[in-house]
Amino acid sequence: MTETLLSVRGISKSFPGVKALDNVSFDVRPGTVHALCGENGAGKSTLMKIINGIYHPDTGSVLVKGQEMKIRNPIEARAHGIAMIAQELNYVPEMTIAENFFVGRLPQKFGRVDWRYIRKEASRILREEGLSYSVNRRLGSLTVSEIQMLEILRAVYHSADVLIMDEPTSAIAHKEVESLFAKIRALRAAGKSVIYISHKMDEVFELADDISVLRDGTVVSTQAASEITSAQVIAQMVGRDLDHQQYPKETVEIGETVFKATGLAAEHMFEDVSFEIKGGEIVGLAGLIGAGRSEVIRAVFGLDPLNAGDVEVEGRPVKLTDPKKALAEGVVMLSEDRRLVGIIPKLSIKKNATLASLKKVVYGGRSRGRKEEKLVREYFKKMNVKAPSTETKIESLSGGNQQKVLLARWLIAEPKVMLLDEPTRGIDIGAKFEIYKIMTDLARQGRGILMISSELPELIGMCDRIYVMSAGRVTAELKRGQFSQETILKYAMNEIEVA
Repeated sequence: MTETLLSVRGISKSFPGVKALDNVSFDVRPGTVHALCGENGAGKSTLMKIINGIYHPDTGSVLVKGQEMKIRNPIEARAHGIAMIAQELNYVPEMTIAENFFVGRLPQKFGRVDWRYIRKEASRILREEGLSYSVNRRLGSLTVSEIQMLEILRAVYHSADVLIMDEPTSAIAHKEVESLFAKIRALRAAGKSVIYISHKMDEVFELADDISVLRDGTVVSTQAASEITSAQVIAQMVGRDLDHQQYPKETVEIGETVFKATGLAAEHMFEDVSFEIKGGEIVGLAGLIGAGRSEVIRAVFGLDPLNAGDVEVEGRPVKLTDPKKALAEGVVMLSEDRRLVGIIPKLSIKKNATLASLKKVVYGGRSRGRKEEKLVREYFKKMNVKAPSTETKIESLSGGNQQKVLLARWLIAEPKVMLLDEPTRGIDIGAKFEIYKIMTDLARQGRGILMISSELPELIGMCDRIYVMSAGRVTAELKRGQFSQETILKYAMNEIEVA
C-alpha cells in the first residue's frame, strides 16, 4: 500500500441548520497534487479549514504520516507541516510586505525581532520572483491579485509537507499562473503534496494526479486523474447533466445609450478612457492585471476621484463623486473583493441584501420586517440562493451564494447600469451558469451591463462588445465578429498598432 502523507477519516461537521460535511474520508499521497472539486457549498473549504485547524470536526480525525493529530489552530497545523492559502484573502492593509512574509513566525536576534533579516530575506524573495515592490510597501496599496501572489510566495517560502491551495489562480494573471504551476511541480518533485481546489477544469487536469469530488458534504468519488474526464467530474459535482451551452448568451434588442464616459483620467492610474453601454447590452472590459480596469469602474462609481472626464446617464451629464450619488442615478457596482468591500460578514443575508434599498423597507425610522422578508425571498428564489434562512449570517455562506446575495442587493435597487468586476471569480460552474442567466435576464429587461473578467472565454461567450485596456488606456473596441482570445491578448499587450 502506498504511504499517505495526509488522511482524513470520517470527518463530519454541522453548523446551525446545515450539515456541511458527512463522513468524509480520503488520502493524499506524497509527491502528488490532489484536486478537490465540487460546487460552492459542497464542503470543500470547510474540510480544508478543519485540516488547517480553523474549524474542529464534530466527528472524525486527521492523520499526518499515519499519526492522528489534534490540530487546534493554524499555528499547530504549520507545526505539523500543513500550510493553507485561503480563497478569501485575510490580510492587514497597514502591514508591510516584509512583515506579511513572516507574520506569526518573526525571527529574533538577542531577544528582539530581527527586522534587518526580515527585510533582507523579503527583498531576496521578491527579487528571485522578478517583483519590483519595495518590502516596506503596505498591503493596502496592492491589488487583490498582487496580494494573492504574495500569499502564495509566503506559503511556498515556509515550505510545508502539505500545501492547501483554495482557488489560488482566481485573481492572478496568465504569467503568474505559469509561475505558480512551475512552483507546484517543483514541490511535487520534492516529495511535497498539494491539495488543489479549483473550479477550472483545465487547471485540474493539467496539474492533478488524483481527484476527489465532493457533493452536498460527501465524497462522491476519489480516483486517478487519468481515469476520469472533465465531463464526468462536472456531472459528479452537480449531480445532474448540464445539457446546456456553457454561456447562455441571447440576442436581445439593443436600445439607446444608458451610460457614456468620455476622457476619464486619474493620476497614475488611467487616462483618456472612453466607453459607452447601451440598454440590453453586455459590454466587456478586458486587459491584463495592472491595466487599470478595476480602477476605472471604481472611479466611475465614486469610490476614487477622477482628475478629468465626463459621465452621462441616459444622455444627462452627471457627477458621480460618491457611491450614494451613483446609486441615486441608477448606477451600481459589484466589487471583485466581496469580503473587503462587499458583504457585511456579521449581518444576516437579509440585511446584506436590503442595504442599498433601505427606503423600500424602512418607514418613519422603523423597519417593516414582513415587507423586507417578502422582498428578499422573492429575489432569493429568482437567484437560487441556498441558505437555511434569510436570518443566517452571510459569512457562513459559500462564495457563490455570497455573490448571489450581493447581486440581489443591487437588483433590489432597480439599477439602470451594472458595473460587475469579476462577478464569477472563485465560483463553481453551476453557480457561474446561474449568474450568466441573471445577466442575460437583465439585458433582456434593457439594463446596461459592464463586466470585467480575467477569463477571456467568459467575455467572448457573454459580451456584445469588448473594450480592451493596456497600461491605463483603451487600446481597442471589438464587436462579436472580431472576438478571439489571440486578438484580445494582442491588444491587452499593446502589440497591435491601433489606428
